[in-house]
Amino acid sequence: MWKEGSLRVNGDIFHYWMKQYNEGSERGINGGRISKLMLKRNGEIVYNFDRGEDVAPVDQNTAFALEILLHSENY
Repeated sequence: MWKEGSLRVNGDIFHYWMKQYNEGSERGINGGRISKLMLKRNGEIVYNFDRGEDVAPVDQNTAFALEILLHSENY
């Protein structure tokens, strides 16, 4: 299932797209439910995971946005 949304972290707005399994998977982030996740800020990809990390979080706000999504959507 695909989800799309936005979140704000310290004034930055991140738009995200993710694909989730119903249960954790070896293809998911840290064995979790998210198998694909893209975060964009101002039209730029700042994080991407497509069954493996393609683009690491580019800064601290991106890493925090990723942690929020992992905490709420991955487990």
